Amino acid sequence: MNHGKPGRRSTLWVAAAMLLGCAGLTGCTVDIAGQTHPSPFYLSDDLFYAAPGPEFKLAREAAALKAQAEAVGGSGPQECCP
Repeated sequence: MNHGKPGRRSTLWVAAAMLLGCAGLTGCTVDIAGQTHPSPFYLSDDLFYAAPGPEFKLAREAAALKAQAEAVGGSGPQECCP
């Protein structure tokens, strides 16, 4: 009998257990409906969604300038030279 060395079968079991242990500790990328979720905890992640805003980014500033021009008495910016 060979009591000093582990057998081939036990070495394969240890290697398989280590491989499964490493695979269980790493995350995997999941592709669902065209979205890639890199975390295995994608169901509990807080996803951020920002609704699309207006096309013209300075709408409030333009409205304030228009209100100021109407308050002064003009209809908008005047050209300086006739």
